[in-house]
Amino acid sequence: MTTKHFITSIIGIFLAITSVKAQPDYKPTSENLKARETFQDDKFGIFIHWGIYSMLADGEWVMHNKNLHWQEYEKLAAGFYPARFNAAEWVSAIKTSGAKYITITTRHHDGFSMFDTQHCDYNIVKATPFKRDIIKEIAQECQKQGIRLHLYYSHLDWRRADYYPLGRTGKGTGRDKHGKWEDYHDFMKKQLTELLTNYGNIGAIWFDGMWDKDIAPDGMTAKTWDLNAQYRLIHSLQPACLIGNNHHITPFPGEDIQIFERDLPGENKAGLSGQDISRLPLETCETMNGMWGYKIIDQNYKSTKTLIHYLVKAAGKNANLLMNVGPEANGNIPATAVQRLKEMGNWMQTYAPTIQGTRGGIIPPAHWGVTTQKGKTLYVHVLDLTDKALFLPYTGNKLIKAVEFKSRKTLKFSQDKDGILLKFPQQPESPDYVLELTFEKELPKP
Repeated sequence: MTTKHFITSIIGIFLAITSVKAQPDYKPTSENLKARETFQDDKFGIFIHWGIYSMLADGEWVMHNKNLHWQEYEKLAAGFYPARFNAAEWVSAIKTSGAKYITITTRHHDGFSMFDTQHCDYNIVKATPFKRDIIKEIAQECQKQGIRLHLYYSHLDWRRADYYPLGRTGKGTGRDKHGKWEDYHDFMKKQLTELLTNYGNIGAIWFDGMWDKDIAPDGMTAKTWDLNAQYRLIHSLQPACLIGNNHHITPFPGEDIQIFERDLPGENKAGLSGQDISRLPLETCETMNGMWGYKIIDQNYKSTKTLIHYLVKAAGKNANLLMNVGPEANGNIPATAVQRLKEMGNWMQTYAPTIQGTRGGIIPPAHWGVTTQKGKTLYVHVLDLTDKALFLPYTGNKLIKAVEFKSRKTLKFSQDKDGILLKFPQQPESPDYVLELTFEKELPKP
């Protein structure tokens, strides 16, 4: 993921982008279109940032932030032995949360591969005493427990000599020899082929790091990064595999998901999501505490209420939430993160039908909350309201019935030419007071 140190310079470049070209003739297959619908139905996934950087317990950007020489940094691998890693426990804890998919880092910016690749010895099987392919174990467990698997893959590399010319980051990692850019692209395509051949059905490839190099407004960025070849390769190996790229700009042709980092679509509070909203399926990624990778001093976990609100608000904006956890070096998911997953799961046991399988509601997000919808049903999520009534400015359909979702208690309402007035039998409950409205006709798409 990106770091705040580069927000200002990155955004200045991103805002200059007007058009880009990657796979201009891309026409998604029927399998791909179906996968997009499934992805939108899922609404909730869990991000896992894990690598040898967890040994330093200072976040996934520690190699860059501390200007660690790549030859010193790679010595971490010789001591990496996550004895408490248990794929079944990880996937079970995530499934308990109500999430439908996992996105896990296969290779982050430090260049270390968390899978058994044949194209680089700097990987978890060949370079560590652990000698187990954790991506393989996660993939097998996801298949057993019915969780979809998405794979994060870094476009940038702070270690390899053929990642040259260097980008804006990783300049202090001691690379004094320079290889060929074409060799680096060849390496990435070979690794992507492995990931899409040896690990079963992959729901999505989640790219990150393209922002490391200057982005040209004439569309040459796609050519520089060889996106056309990469995207064609992915779709040829697994047509249903979705492609998302966390480049913080308008999606390139050939991409199937639009990603927003640390912000809901249409918001830009973190300074990384100023791009226009496309018609592609949307996903927003966010940390559970402050960091993506494990940082020992970062215990500032968001409350369960805050996490539920983020999930609901994302759904109200027709987006998925990808919520991150950063496992410890020993293979444990931090206890607080496990507790948050459990508490979100408790909420989802009741309210998942008002989120999953829905789309953003016909009533746009407002100060009081959001709406989601499916067929003739509108779910009203009241997140911040102390009044015992709510006015909805919707006149395009006759309201037949209104109830509290959980209790099924009938709500009093009136409807006129200006909209619908709902009256509550009680003060809205926290963290989410959900109402179910049934209309005469199917609701139109917003």
